Amino acid sequence: MPVAGLPATEAAPKLAPERLVDLWRWMVFIRAIDEKMLMMQRQGRIAFFGPSAGQEAAIVGSGSVARASDWIFPALREGGILLMRGFPVARYFGQMFGNVLDTQKGRQMPMHFSSGAHRFVSLSSPIATQLPQAVGAAWAAKIRGEDTVTFGYIGDGGTSENDFHSAMNFAAVGRVPCVIVCQNNQWAISVPFSAQTASDGVAVKAAAYGMPGLRVDGNDVLACVNATNEAFERARSGGGPTLIELVTYRRGGHSSSDDPTRYRDESKVPAWLLVDPIARFREYLAKSGFLDDAREAAIRADIKDAIDAAVREAEPAAQVAVDTLFTDVYGHPPATLRAQRAEVIGDGSGKAEGAFPL
Repeated sequence: MPVAGLPATEAAPKLAPERLVDLWRWMVFIRAIDEKMLMMQRQGRIAFFGPSAGQEAAIVGSGSVARASDWIFPALREGGILLMRGFPVARYFGQMFGNVLDTQKGRQMPMHFSSGAHRFVSLSSPIATQLPQAVGAAWAAKIRGEDTVTFGYIGDGGTSENDFHSAMNFAAVGRVPCVIVCQNNQWAISVPFSAQTASDGVAVKAAAYGMPGLRVDGNDVLACVNATNEAFERARSGGGPTLIELVTYRRGGHSSSDDPTRYRDESKVPAWLLVDPIARFREYLAKSGFLDDAREAAIRADIKDAIDAAVREAEPAAQVAVDTLFTDVYGHPPATLRAQRAEVIGDGSGKAEGAFPL
């Protein structure tokens, strides 16, 4: 069942009305991206998709606190934070197609968004390995005396991995400037949270490592902002890391390949749908006089236009050239790599010079 959290009316941080509306706009944008990609996957236009529907408050609320100079180490469902940091929407879709718009040149699996310019590191498919990376980057920033905070994301299932425990211990001992965010959406693919741990949630685990832990209503975007702000200021001021547990719910399957009705009691889903983060925040904004029907319609229309335009640009983009397989590997390619390239590309005569025998 949903956890009790601070109501938005009581938890509201000191943000300007336009900033509050902007948070809601990003939540709507992320869900619209979800809906578009899921439709495209069902149509066979992209291969795989990991939805984040129902978790928009946790994503936007925590991600909005990070500055452009801070690093994000995501799990599967934080791609929206990259868009919030200014990443082009067409390139976002380009990653799903693996074409020339993909900053990774088609080398990664779908949903593994990444951009060095936006300080957003690709998620790691091996569960939880991004967390030691986030802690290590924070440790490096501390050694260098940089004003940088890293944000390491993990799902509830990832907390059962050794990487979680190693990262927590190292972060606390080193008092590194890192915010560790667990999106507890109740499911690790088909494994319920009750099978992950016997403790009362994730945040309580922080005490064992000697760091603060915060358990937050992850469907309340303003409560997420507040908790993340607290952790961010602690990290930036030298107070060390914080573990934040954002309790939310995965509305759909783990991915486009998953059918949650095969393992989930669907009678328990409606209770979570009643605290839908987008509808909940929309009601708060309307009661506060910041959002009305006309403005909502205009925002949703702009979002649809932006997504449609991005797909029109991304889908027909050219495929990545074959010779890019051999770039960005070595500064000075060794003979073995040059021979492999010759075997694939040839020298223009139809014969590959120096190719290895098969």
